[in-house]
Amino acid sequence: MTIKAIEITGLTKSFTNGRGISDLNLEVDQGDIFGFLGPNGAGKTTAMKMITGLMKPDRGDVKIFGASVAEDYVNAMKYVGCIIETAESYPYLTANENLRLFARFYPEIDQRRIDECLEITGMLKYKNEKSQKFSLGMKQRLGIAAAILSKPKLLILDEPLNGLDVEGMLEMRKLIKQLSLEGTTFFISSHLIHDVELTCSRIGIIYGGKLVNVEYTQHILSFYSSLENYFVSEVDRNGRV
Repeated sequence: MTIKAIEITGLTKSFTNGRGISDLNLEVDQGDIFGFLGPNGAGKTTAMKMITGLMKPDRGDVKIFGASVAEDYVNAMKYVGCIIETAESYPYLTANENLRLFARFYPEIDQRRIDECLEITGMLKYKNEKSQKFSLGMKQRLGIAAAILSKPKLLILDEPLNGLDVEGMLEMRKLIKQLSLEGTTFFISSHLIHDVELTCSRIGIIYGGKLVNVEYTQHILSFYSSLENYFVSEVDRNGRV
């Protein structure tokens, strides 16, 4: 039996501007690298905030490895690392001090693990520099280092390649694939469709707050020349409905 990393049932959130999420139902299997795509304002970040308990839904439920986010938040988030919207850090602390602060939530994390995460994300040489001096890409790398600090079983990443240069994108793509081979499940939202195509094993398209299709990347590419063509086709088709 396949273990479900994420089970979303009837997730709904309405805003006064008419946007939101409507009856979202989705399952993400353990080991998936799931790509969550949609136009601006489609509801991607709203959905991810509800998945991580940062926003309360009007109705519906999210279970992470079987634990309800609404009813058993601590256990639901026990094995989760995430970046939602932007990678935040304390600007007057160094990269190392930021991770040491985050490590206080995880008794088993020591300096060796902190250095390992800094090394993995290419930030070790900047460990003693304050984050206020970092570029957007460096802040993003530090955010990824914080997200993987506890060796989570599930990583939820909203625009993880934001601010990275080409080299950084290649390194991040390699890191995601490596962690996936080691057993980490990913739920990734990104506007960089080419990178999603090269990284993600399954794709979900959200449009107008509704999940319109979920398919394996390999199956999509057997019918479309690229994920971008598939995405444009799905958005165009649902825009006419």
